[in-house]
Amino acid sequence: MINFSVDSTHGTARRGRIQLPKGTIETPVFMPVGTLGAVKAIDPEDLAQMDTRIILGNTFHLSLRPGVDVIEKHGGLHQFMGWDKPILTDSGGFQVWSFSESRKLNENGVTFRSPVDGSKVFMGPEESMHVQHILQSDIAMIFDDCTKYPAGKSEARKSMELTARWALRSKKAYEGPGTLFGIVQGGMYEDLRQESLDRLIQIGFEGYAVGGLSVGEPKSEMQRILASIACKMPRNKPRYLMGVGTPEDIVYGVSQGIDMFDCVLPTRNARNGWLYTSGGVVKIRNSRYKDDLRPVDMNCSCTCCSRFSRSYLRHLYQINEPQVNRLCTIHNLHYYANLMNDIRKSIETNTYDEFYLAFNEQMTNNADDTSD
Repeated sequence: MINFSVDSTHGTARRGRIQLPKGTIETPVFMPVGTLGAVKAIDPEDLAQMDTRIILGNTFHLSLRPGVDVIEKHGGLHQFMGWDKPILTDSGGFQVWSFSESRKLNENGVTFRSPVDGSKVFMGPEESMHVQHILQSDIAMIFDDCTKYPAGKSEARKSMELTARWALRSKKAYEGPGTLFGIVQGGMYEDLRQESLDRLIQIGFEGYAVGGLSVGEPKSEMQRILASIACKMPRNKPRYLMGVGTPEDIVYGVSQGIDMFDCVLPTRNARNGWLYTSGGVVKIRNSRYKDDLRPVDMNCSCTCCSRFSRSYLRHLYQINEPQVNRLCTIHNLHYYANLMNDIRKSIETNTYDEFYLAFNEQMTNNADDTSD
């Protein structure tokens, strides 16, 4: 079960809370991605120390490794990975899109070639709901067809209508124990997005997500679609923008009324030495940091910044020392946690417009660190 409240607003930006049996989530929220039951390079204790309230897992990938039988023996994904707070699980529908070259799609579902051993794997709405039930996720997602980009209108309509039919099957098949969110599709067509949302509302879900963005379209197109549909999503339900997560995109999404975000960028970029800071991006591998005694970010209090210099972190990359992945991941997720906290405070104090303008000016003035 889910209890969502909007406590304050500034324009269309919303400050709220999602109450779930395993904890309360302050919104707007960024959710770290743990596709295979682990947020790469860090452990649950690291996440708890930065006050992470919810993380993601992926139904499709977990069904392959370690397999639902293993997770079921543990009593669910929480016990398997040692995480006692809420988990949201993606349905596996995104793999319909990402494995488009090696899958066969029909009304029943999708047949994939397993990325693990090449064997055939079938997943449809009922299979996805069954796996998410075994995972014991707190928020489950319907099985959807992520419309590719670019797509003609007839192709986008066909994909959207399939998602609508799968949404109904997902709703009928889902047995909990958590709550189920619908996913709006429709490509880059505003009228198809509206029709998708209308059909989902008719079925009835406890939250609504915008899917099918950040799949190769220009940022202006992503913003156009988000601006056209986010404000029309039910006001009394959480609104989730799937897989979109640069700091700039999050700040824009909040301005449109989005409550929940996820993305692999902060963890993936951390492992590549790409660090987010209040002064812009720092590419810590660059030779300019060889004898730089400053922390990554003077305004950050994370373990990485409070203990180590840029010079030392670069050294760890140079010698291929694995602990650098943990330190940089902690920093990037700490940056995101601080960003969300600042966003929430600005909405509470009715100053989000000022925050939005100041943030974008800061990003413009602090150009990305260039490679040597």
